[in-house]
Amino acid sequence: MKKQVFNPYLPSYEYIPDGEPHIFNNRLYLYGSHDRFGGTDYCLNNYVCWSAPVEDLSAWRFEGVIYKKEQHPYQVGRNLLFAPDVAKGPDSRYYLYYSVADSGIMSVAVCDTPAGQYQYYGDVHSSAGHVLGSKEGDFFQFDPGIFVDNDNRIFLFSGFCPKAGADEKGRQYVGCHMCELESDMVTVKKGPEIIIDRNTPCPEERKYFEAPSLRKFFGKYYLIYSVRCGGLHYYISDKPDSGFQYGGRIHSTSDVGINGHSIEEPSYPVGNTHGSLIEIQGKYYIFNHRLTNNSSYCRQGVAEQVFFKEDGSIQQVEATSCGLNNGPLKGLGIYPAYIACVLIDHNTYASKTEKQLYTPRITQDGEDRECMPGQYMKGIRSLCVVGYKYFCFQSNSKIRLTIRGKANGQVLVKTGEQEKEACVIPVKVNKEEWEEIEGSFLVKGERCGLFLEFVGEGSFDLLQLEFL
Repeated sequence: MKKQVFNPYLPSYEYIPDGEPHIFNNRLYLYGSHDRFGGTDYCLNNYVCWSAPVEDLSAWRFEGVIYKKEQHPYQVGRNLLFAPDVAKGPDSRYYLYYSVADSGIMSVAVCDTPAGQYQYYGDVHSSAGHVLGSKEGDFFQFDPGIFVDNDNRIFLFSGFCPKAGADEKGRQYVGCHMCELESDMVTVKKGPEIIIDRNTPCPEERKYFEAPSLRKFFGKYYLIYSVRCGGLHYYISDKPDSGFQYGGRIHSTSDVGINGHSIEEPSYPVGNTHGSLIEIQGKYYIFNHRLTNNSSYCRQGVAEQVFFKEDGSIQQVEATSCGLNNGPLKGLGIYPAYIACVLIDHNTYASKTEKQLYTPRITQDGEDRECMPGQYMKGIRSLCVVGYKYFCFQSNSKIRLTIRGKANGQVLVKTGEQEKEACVIPVKVNKEEWEEIEGSFLVKGERCGLFLEFVGEGSFDLLQLEFL
């Protein structure tokens, strides 16, 4: 890669959750929902697309708006464009599958190129013309995951399980279900059939919630899905339409299930999740998203390299700051504070409102925008830990932090959650302008974390860290 890349992998002003990565014409395309910074609901913006050459995952390019909310031909509820997916059809055109909020159906748009201007094509329907999810008793359609197999069979996965039973229109929440489509990419050939039954006994932490995505590796089919707050899990089968068995958890942006963390004690604030697996030049990556701004409506894409075992199973990978970098970040130079992958607040709050106001978060100043980076870490106070993983430290002598706020105390700098401090930086700040503080940092190691713990009074914001 021409430069380093870290999480989140897109610019800090971009809020694209529900990422589905696909390779077309030797480029990696990222399709997802589009949150609005400061938004009060999910997916308030139009669909946009980003892409990168497969040989350089640091060189992301903004492809622009590919589909607008007003292009959907009829008004449904909030009329928001929820999580999409894209596949290349037998006619070499590209088909974008999406579900409008509150619709309970799946719709399709089509384009001649992967990231051009998509046009509405139709709603997924039976050969008799019945639109799936449009009447009482139908399966509720949600979070489409489209898959075209090597033999050109086309499978569309769906399913949402917010509660038992049905919605107010009588559409059933049954689990994950699947349809096989005709070559026109919109007419049902077979199904829908239940693939993961919501009533199948299993531990609560691995129950299917939403976000099905089917991928194929080593001749096996991997059905990636989301549990409510515990990350991305998968089922595995020798067939694309049946026989799926639970495999395990792949990734949690809060490290739930790894490194001693749980939903009750996460390494980063928990929230919903959605993503998928892809092979890029012989390596495998999981794409996912994290929340920011202490809100589920400001989510950003993250990615990690994953590793398959000989039996085809996948071991869970931890959340890191280096992500697509294929190794630790260099332990010299300047890094933005927003690439933190650990954010722990041990404070107790009297109410959700108080926590919303005072718990630290990654945020930005100003309104939602499509340019100008500017995220930073806001509200670091005592009993909070901000962490970064991983760096390669070889010739370090100092660490410098750029901060602002009203605080008096010290920052303990550690290389691991349970390690002793490598240095202590005094903090005495009382102004709104950014200023620098620093301390000696004589650390060496090929794969080191960096954890900042403030001890003192008041709070401060963190813009960047610099290793010298």
